[in-house]
Amino acid sequence: MPIKIPSDLPAYDVLTREGVMVMSEDQAARQDIRPIKIALLNLMPKKIQTEIQFSRLIGATPLQIELTLIRMTDHETRNTASEHMEEFYRPFAEVEASDEKFDGLIITGAPIEHLEYEAVTYWDELTRVFQWTQTHVHSTFGVCWGGMAMIHHFHGVPKHLLDAKLFGVFPLQNLDRTSPYLRGFSDACTIPVSRWTEIRQSEVDAVPYLKTLLADPLTGPCLVEDPGHRALYIFNHFEYDSDTLKQEYDRDVSEGTPIEVPVNYYPENDPAKPPTNRWRSHAHLLYGNWINQIYQTTPYDLASIGT
Repeated sequence: MPIKIPSDLPAYDVLTREGVMVMSEDQAARQDIRPIKIALLNLMPKKIQTEIQFSRLIGATPLQIELTLIRMTDHETRNTASEHMEEFYRPFAEVEASDEKFDGLIITGAPIEHLEYEAVTYWDELTRVFQWTQTHVHSTFGVCWGGMAMIHHFHGVPKHLLDAKLFGVFPLQNLDRTSPYLRGFSDACTIPVSRWTEIRQSEVDAVPYLKTLLADPLTGPCLVEDPGHRALYIFNHFEYDSDTLKQEYDRDVSEGTPIEVPVNYYPENDPAKPPTNRWRSHAHLLYGNWINQIYQTTPYDLASIGT
């Protein structure tokens, strides 16, 4: 089954050209099936790029997915047209007031790693989101800064500033081959990393019931399961396009910002050569496994979620 998104959302045309199955609301209404309701709380400045990246992954499963786009209520977005935000996004305050429930929620990263959590302008509302997930969302997926913020909120696990940006494509070790979220995973895989902060394995291990599923000694924990809060936290970027790290690198070079060539990304470490995507298959596996796990465990009656 395809992902159900508005036919005038930019992701619709992009994903259709890529061969991802998408469905308009009219088409979906003709199917006698309850779609899996997934919300995306998009904290990234490039909203459309992020919408496409996550729609691509959650739309590749054999289930019908209904996607809802959510934004912070009073946070101004400068990199995306206001018309786009007005047409396609719902402020969290509206969603909260509606008492609507979701099978899944993805909370993206945000380029605010240098700030203390409490200094983020929308931190108070975001903590309301975290608490709301416990009664209104069956499974939550926190990505990069979003995952760091969640694990800090629920467990007090801190983030630590690095001396240099961790930037490139790095190896990961599969630490639990029996996990339903890692079904089909190799013993080792790679993932794009782009961050100035880290979560330390020792501090994750100090919290009972948190389980690290993917990690590497150099880059630390990557994917952590939090069964008590029905959540996954991933601190790196399976959702990245082939050229996302290139865009970041080219931007910094053009602005004169000191930046190293992303590690293990360009062939022969040469930025003049097109990068090779070595993480796409595991990205689809992870998000497909997450959707499947939601389907296997979520109540048919949405009203029963969180009860």
